[in-house]
Amino acid sequence: MKKIGGLVLFMAVLCWIISSYAFAGSTKEITISAAISLKNAFEEIGKLYESRQGTTCVFNFGASGDLMKQIAGGAPVDVFASAAQKDMDEADKQGFIITATRTNFAANSVVLIVPSGAKTSLKNFEGLGAADIKKIALGNPKTVPAGRYAEEVFNFYQILSAIKDKFIFAENVRQVLDYVARGEVDAGVVYATDAASRSKEIEIIATAPEASHKPVVYPIAAVKGTKSEADARAFISLVLSHEGQKILQEHGFRSSK
Repeated sequence: MKKIGGLVLFMAVLCWIISSYAFAGSTKEITISAAISLKNAFEEIGKLYESRQGTTCVFNFGASGDLMKQIAGGAPVDVFASAAQKDMDEADKQGFIITATRTNFAANSVVLIVPSGAKTSLKNFEGLGAADIKKIALGNPKTVPAGRYAEEVFNFYQILSAIKDKFIFAENVRQVLDYVARGEVDAGVVYATDAASRSKEIEIIATAPEASHKPVVYPIAAVKGTKSEADARAFISLVLSHEGQKILQEHGFRSSK
């Protein structure tokens, strides 16, 4: 009986060890550094990915320029998705991405917003020079693509020098949204998708003509040195798939083609 009992105990321990290894093997994860304007759409795509791949998506959202600096600093990232070609170009130039995986997957528009219900005479971008417009929020052009697009629009309308003293720089477009929604500034420049996510708190005054700035196109790529290249490629494939594109379009993004 003692031998049988010992055998049962041994088998139980062996089964526990095997199941522990199996569980550990099923908790793989990939880290995706993505422009914060992608947050809502990517979190939804991430859930779909997890349900199919059994791999957990760990998202790191922020300004594209800051994310690129993190990758350059050695941050363990598997996939990088930027809100502008400039930041992806820099990552490619420095050898931080697997170039063959780089592809464009979405497009966006630049819009001018004000707090919902605000009593303002502002009707368009040219009106930002008016005396009653004292604070304009935009992303810091050094690290935030939306901030660079904003400056391009201001240059297009030849108003940059006249309004630059009104700028309140934010760390990313979501912070610009917060400033405008709380009425801490008179106006702000964000992407159309961000504005749609807070439509009850802000109002779109104008959409910048496409000719007024570089195309707002989002590239994605697997990061060189990733230990999960197959999973990274699978995530990119899902983003490009019909289902991934449908989710992006439901959140207001346009096709990049």
